[in-house]
Amino acid sequence: MNHETLRQWIKTAENAERPEALAESTKDAEIAALRKQVRELEMERDILRRAAKYFAGETNW
Repeated sequence: MNHETLRQWIKTAENAERPEALAESTKDAEIAALRKQVRELEMERDILRRAAKYFAGETNW
């Protein structure tokens, strides 16, 4: 039996005994996904700001 397989079984059994641990890991995954989305949105916002600034300088009314 592989050591890693046994470790995974033990981890799964411990999580089954503590349902709140599963909820915590779900929350952690959701938080990580939301942080990633925030980073992407901030990057898009910065790109749009730079584009607006660039095009505002290009137009001579």
